[in-house]
Amino acid sequence: MQTKGKTSTWRTPAPSFATKRALRLGLALVGSASLALAEPPAQDDAELEADVVEPAPSPAPTKVWSSCLEHLPQGATKPKIEEKFPAKGLSGYALPLEITVEHGKGETVLPQGFRVQTGSDAAKALEDAGFVLPESSEASPTKNTITEGETAKTSLIIPFVALPKEPGRKTMTLPPVPIAVARASGEIITACTQPHEIVVEDPTASIPDAKPQPNPPPRPQIEEWTLVRNLTIGSLIGAALAVSTAWLLRKWLARPKPLPPPPPPRPPWEVAIEELQAIRAANLPAQGLQAEHFDRVSDAVRKYLGGRYGFDGLESTTDEISARLRRVPQLLELGAILHFLGECDLVKFANVSPSDEECARILELGERIVLGTMPVAKPAEPSPEVVE
Repeated sequence: MQTKGKTSTWRTPAPSFATKRALRLGLALVGSASLALAEPPAQDDAELEADVVEPAPSPAPTKVWSSCLEHLPQGATKPKIEEKFPAKGLSGYALPLEITVEHGKGETVLPQGFRVQTGSDAAKALEDAGFVLPESSEASPTKNTITEGETAKTSLIIPFVALPKEPGRKTMTLPPVPIAVARASGEIITACTQPHEIVVEDPTASIPDAKPQPNPPPRPQIEEWTLVRNLTIGSLIGAALAVSTAWLLRKWLARPKPLPPPPPPRPPWEVAIEELQAIRAANLPAQGLQAEHFDRVSDAVRKYLGGRYGFDGLESTTDEISARLRRVPQLLELGAILHFLGECDLVKFANVSPSDEECARILELGERIVLGTMPVAKPAEPSPEVVE
């Protein structure tokens, strides 16, 4: 057919096997050669069926398991994994999945152990397949690593318990499980194991007339009592602190205490006046102790002069005392002091026996020397009156 310079070509589709057969039968019935149609050459049914080309079967889709998702970082090589799982087992018993992982020397298989989080896709896939992980510590996964040069092999044994939903012999498939490998750089490689089929039998399948058994006896459980542990640790720490505090307090109380400061020395004139009054009250001349009377009066005045002017009066001679007192400015009683010292030296060194009157006179002279040389207290200045 031609339309405006554009040619469209219509092609008749090839007749099918049914069309050819109907066409041949129709031509035989009509039996007329006057038709413009020409009968195709005769072919048998085998040749007609051979002309029909059947489409090639499509490959079966690969099943995607939700129990494991492989992860391979860029530049990393998937470790070589060898697996072994029993082909037969009993329901309710642990079935070991033996895995051998060949990896690098600096890599670690299952760095955080084999864990399946409750409620995750992996746990749900295992539960849907009829497998669970045992909770007993005796059936926990084990790991053993052997290093050979720059490579290492880690052997894993992960137990699974088959729990089919229906009794009897069942063919079950263990889904792939993830195997994590930590590289030296800190990256994690996640490889998946292969699914494994296993024929699971009931434990009592070979026992005729099997009857239910009673529950096993209870097993002792170790429970960690956190409150009691914390209280015990706190009590021990408190006791140790109490003992240490008591020991430190005892040491602090037993420390040598500083002595209180001595009282300020009394003024030498007060001491001298008290000693002279005590000599007067003793009345030694009446007892015939005139020499002792002179000696006590002399010691009292000498000690006073040493304390008043800064020297040792009892250990100084009369000449040394005179030399010291001559350097004291405006000492009005210097003559009386020299006369007093001379009188006392005569009695002490010349063995002169004084009379009672001389004893009374030397005592009065000593009192006059003390009263005449003691400092005079200045009167307090009156406070200025406030003029309102």
